[in-house]
Amino acid sequence: MNDTTVTLVGNVATGVDYRETGTGGVARFRFAVTARRWDRERGLWADGHTSFYTVWAWRQLGANLAASVAVGEPLVVHGRLKVREEEREGQRRTSVDIDALAVGHDLTRGTSAFRRAPRAATPKPADGPVGDPMGDPVGDPAIGPVGVSAGGPLGGPLGD
Repeated sequence: MNDTTVTLVGNVATGVDYRETGTGGVARFRFAVTARRWDRERGLWADGHTSFYTVWAWRQLGANLAASVAVGEPLVVHGRLKVREEEREGQRRTSVDIDALAVGHDLTRGTSAFRRAPRAATPKPADGPVGDPMGDPVGDPAIGPVGVSAGGPLGGPLGD
């Protein structure tokens, strides 16, 4: 499939509306993106036109978004562009939506503290630990990552 993917940098314009559905949760919010241009004559940045998008995030991304994002916060949104046209009350309207694939705080404008979301229990294979999507092994959450104990790497005392 040939989807158009975009990456937008802007600010959260409305609160995140999160709802549970039969196939998992979905979050929706409006996102404001304002073009900025350098004005050589005045020697400062000038705001241009602001475009508004509706961002949709499904399943775990939606739940994490609802727990992490507030109005006014700067974000980077990466996702599939969807343009819809409809007629309402005799007027033709165009809506631009983003089906989010990834969303994060814009760290050029502040700091953020990441907290890993708890996972649903998954069965472990008989021959080793379950790995996470980034390839890092994951052990028992009560103990910590595989190969690290209270003493240090691979169970040895600290400083060995």
